Formats: sequence, structure tokens, C-alpha cells
Amino acid sequence: MAKLRASNSLLRGVEPYDPKYLPAQVGLNANETTFDVPADVRQAIEGEIARMAFNRYPDPMANELRQAIAEWHGVEPDQVICGNGGDELLFDLALAWGGEGNALLNVPPTFSVYAANARLTGTQVIDVPRRADFSIDQDAVVERASRGDVGMVVITSPNNPTGDVAPLAFIERLLQATDALVLVDEAYMEFAPREASAEPLLAKYDNLVILHTFSKAYRLAGVRMGYLLASSAVVAELTKVRQPYSVDAVSQAIALQVVRHRASFDEGIALVVAERARLVSELQALPGVTVYPSAANFLLVRFEQDASTVWERLYERGVLVRDFSAGPLTAGCLRISVGMPQENDRLIAALQTILA
Repeated sequence: MAKLRASNSLLRGVEPYDPKYLPAQVGLNANETTFDVPADVRQAIEGEIARMAFNRYPDPMANELRQAIAEWHGVEPDQVICGNGGDELLFDLALAWGGEGNALLNVPPTFSVYAANARLTGTQVIDVPRRADFSIDQDAVVERASRGDVGMVVITSPNNPTGDVAPLAFIERLLQATDALVLVDEAYMEFAPREASAEPLLAKYDNLVILHTFSKAYRLAGVRMGYLLASSAVVAELTKVRQPYSVDAVSQAIALQVVRHRASFDEGIALVVAERARLVSELQALPGVTVYPSAANFLLVRFEQDASTVWERLYERGVLVRDFSAGPLTAGCLRISVGMPQENDRLIAALQTILA
């Protein structure tokens, strides 16, 4: 039998990221927007793609898209870098600011990919857990970050899976306390109050990085497009580790049309926010249910009944949500994405039956 050399020792014990995909009639598990792009945007996209030459490599830095994003956010183009979804950019940050001798300061429960990327790059993971109500232990985070051995701090706002927003005063205090890179992941910020964004701090702090994605509010989860806003010095370092041609020409063209037609998405974002409020009210009326405040397009919900059993019974009724009940800090919890009104109606009706 042929032998196989062992893979990188950093892979030992690493579990592949599993989004828990299953077919379902109502998919409320992945925090996607459950309706597609508006008709006028689709028409513009189709016209752009029809004119493309597929035999040529794409612009490696997506400069036309960078320019449009920079104008949108009021920064310079050299403060923008695009990636194959936010996931590629998160890994690039781990490569550039992680590695042996560096540490990632993580604030769980949060997106599991941060810690996974750290381990894959030989970066120590330092956890400062959230409080029982999922608020950030701000003093503990600032104190730990200030010791000098942390390469990067990740604050997700709104946080996944808890939905809470990090206070801007805390983020600025953190930026002042450390020279570590402070990543504020704002993947869900379009569903939150505008004043919650950390973007106004970009002009003051070179160690601030803000992540955005087209996957949520702008409905391009199937396209894979994300971008970072940062100082030009940070962007210059990231260009050293990014994969060449990582953002294909089709994705660049689609995202550019979305930026140019972004006002067409405002109505859908408002609908999600309104449905989120309705879901909170409907869920809180159910017996044995606690709903945590959320500024995102999902809700973290704790059940007195066994949450895994609730998940199974929902799936039997064609409704798929995300089970977080095995996590030490999210025991008893399911994460439920906000769907279209008829999808949310079906969810509530199913839960009324299950919990009765």
C-alpha cells in the first residue's frame, strides 16, 4: 500500500467549518436574505455579464469596484480591498497579523471562523467570553488587549449569533489601548441603526479595519463578495498575502451593479427590520421562550424545552433553523434568520404547535 506523508501539524484536531446545510422548504438557518435581488438590478447585471469577455483574467485588484466602494463610504480607493467573500479576507488578516508569536483576542460566542483561521496560521487564541446576557466584558477585553502580545482583536457588530451591537465608545477605547489590529466585522450592519457603525473612526485610527459583505443585505450570498475598509498601510500588507485573481470578473461585475443600484435594496432592508420586530413580538408570546435583542437579520432564541428537539420538530415541518444548543455559552439556543412574511408565519405556526 502506498504511503502518504502527514499533512501540516496545524491541521490536527481542526474541524472543517460546517454550515449545517440541509434541504428545506423554509431555510432560516444561514442568515441570508430570503428574497432575490430586485428586478432592475438583475436586469443591469445580466446586461453587464452579456458584454463580458470570459477569456481574459479579471482586474486583480478589482479597481473599478474599489473606486465605487470608496466613493460610497467616503474613503480613498487605496483604503479598500475586495475578496472572495468576507471569508477570504478574514483568512488574509490571520495570515498577515497572526502566526507564531502573535495572538487573536476573540470574544465568544461569535463567528467560529475567526478562531479556526487563527489555529490554521499557528496563532494563539485568547478568549474573553461574553457575559451571561451576551454583552461584551469591555474592561476585560481592553485590559487583555493592552498587554502587547495580541496581534488582532475581533469585535463583531452586530455579533453572530447573538445580534448585539458593540458600543462605539468601547471600540474607540480599545483602539486607544493597543497597537493590535482591531477588526470590526460589520457584515450585518445594514440592519442596525446607521450611527452604530465604526466607520467614523477610520480617519482617526490606523489600526482599525472594518469588514463588509454583499452576502446579507445586498443578497449576493451565492456570488461571494466582501470588502475591507482600512488604512492604506493595512491594505498594502493584505495585498502581499491575498490570492491572485481571487475575485473573478463575474463577481466584480455583479457587485459593481449592486453598488450603483444600492438604493433598490433599501425597501428590502426595511422589510427585514420590520419582520424582525414582528418575530420578536410573536416569539416572546410563546411559552418558555427567551428572545435576545438583535440589530441583525436573525434572532438568538433560548427554549426551556430541549432546543435540539425543537430544531428536529421544526425540520420535520419543513423549517430549517440553526442549532446552537451544544455551545457552552449558547445552551438551549437556536438562531433563527428573519425570512419573508409568509416564511415567518410558517415558523411561528410550527412553534405554536411544538411548544403547546
